[in-house]
Amino acid sequence: MTPITFSRKETQAIVGEIREYFREELEQDIGSLPAEMLMGFFADRIGPYFYNRGLYDAQAMIQKRMDGLADEVFALEQPTRHLR
Repeated sequence: MTPITFSRKETQAIVGEIREYFREELEQDIGSLPAEMLMGFFADRIGPYFYNRGLYDAQAMIQKRMDGLADEVFALEQPTRHLR
């Protein structure tokens, strides 16, 4: 898997979210550098769990659609004397 990377604007937005969380939920002010380091930790260590969950969800959605397509294809079948 390639490392999870973010653009500078995305990084700034995420760092802002982390800082806001610390301020509002933990009543602590942290600087941009510690917030960016925390973001890097989550991206490296925790991010793959979220990434994989997204893949599993996508696979389930694709399988559901494929099952629906298979049903639609079978619905097109014409009656014959041949039994499957």
